[in-house]
Amino acid sequence: MLRTTTEINIDKVLIFIQQNPGCHFRLIKRQLGISVGTVQYHVNRLEKARLICSSKLGFFKCYFPAKIFQDFDKEILQILIQERTREILLLILEKQTPTQSDIVNKIGISPASVNWHVQRLISAKVIREIRDGRFKRYQVLEDPYNGRRKRILTLMKNCYPSIWDKWSNRLTELILAI
Repeated sequence: MLRTTTEINIDKVLIFIQQNPGCHFRLIKRQLGISVGTVQYHVNRLEKARLICSSKLGFFKCYFPAKIFQDFDKEILQILIQERTREILLLILEKQTPTQSDIVNKIGISPASVNWHVQRLISAKVIREIRDGRFKRYQVLEDPYNGRRKRILTLMKNCYPSIWDKWSNRLTELILAI
């Protein structure tokens, strides 16, 4: 039996969301090459069928497979899907307590941009700011009961294996250089 274009597209959207938890609407549209109206129709159908769920992050609505992730996981996945914010979070995990200047120099974006991304991470309760004289340092906000650092790394490894591979290779090179 031949499948309709609608059935094929809804499967594409569902599979994409399963493979890219925390993705936003425009990313789905761009990666799948489907029109805005078609993506909107399919995400609405998938949400009504309770196959996916969504959550708002600023101006973005992010999509997740249903009944898999807790609220903290969803917040982290929304962060990890965004390249610059992810880079900053990974640098904070790697360096433990980098300053804003460390982040600016390593990532190569303006201090204002770093500040914007860092404030998003702080408001999501992922990192905290530590005053060290005239410097601001950033550290992953640890929760002794939930192990946030470990959870972030687990989500990255399981949901974004290609990013995990690049990052783990970078860490290996740093350790070998010592």
